[in-house]
Amino acid sequence: MLSQYLEQQLQSRQLELNDFRVVTQRLLDFGVLCRDENLTEQQLYDQYLRMRDLVDDYMALVGVRLQHDGRFNTVRLFPPNARIPGEEDQEQPFSGMRARLSQNEVAVVLVLRNQYEQLLREGKIDEQGCAALSLEQLSIALKSLLGRSLPIKAVERAELFRRLRRLRVIHYRNEEDQFGTDVWFRIRPMITSMVPPQVMDELMGRTDEDSPVELEQSLDDNMPVEQQEEDVAINVTNSDDSSEIEPIASPDQSAE
Repeated sequence: MLSQYLEQQLQSRQLELNDFRVVTQRLLDFGVLCRDENLTEQQLYDQYLRMRDLVDDYMALVGVRLQHDGRFNTVRLFPPNARIPGEEDQEQPFSGMRARLSQNEVAVVLVLRNQYEQLLREGKIDEQGCAALSLEQLSIALKSLLGRSLPIKAVERAELFRRLRRLRVIHYRNEEDQFGTDVWFRIRPMITSMVPPQVMDELMGRTDEDSPVELEQSLDDNMPVEQQEEDVAINVTNSDDSSEIEPIASPDQSAE
């Protein structure tokens, strides 16, 4: 049986079947592991590395593929037939496991990708591949590129930023931080694989009459799996996780 084979393989690596179960469930629930996100994901990422071949083979049985970035210590799950940067496309469409983004989320992801590219060209990237951006800069870019604004209501804005954080597109420490224009957050390098170059070309070549909704279909194939709400709630409120995350300061504050 598969479980017996896994137990034998895991035992030789000083791991248990439950360790395998937790790692695979986390990947299926969240679609991504980022080692620097919190203590929980640090432990899960390290465990993944010790059983990487087993996890990859297990996921491959149902057509799910994993992309590991050793430079930035991330693992991202791609649902069956999703487009993976640098890999050949699979033929038949499948969308049942993909996360669906709202219009606001699509617009912000596109602008974050644009801003990350600019900061990358300017060399303003930290050792983890992240780029610091202020909420004010995001708001200005969103208005300039797409003629849209961030949600005015605090509750809606908070939900937008929580959603982007769950997708590991951005990183910030405190839940209340997203309300002030002087707040800084980090854009993760994973944004480059979520928004392929052709989508950015369409964004930069759009007219004033165009809508970000027209680009939504191009993003669907690059979205990770949908997260389970109950697991997200645990992740957001877990004090042990958040205690390991350093506050994010502006570049000027960091220099001091």
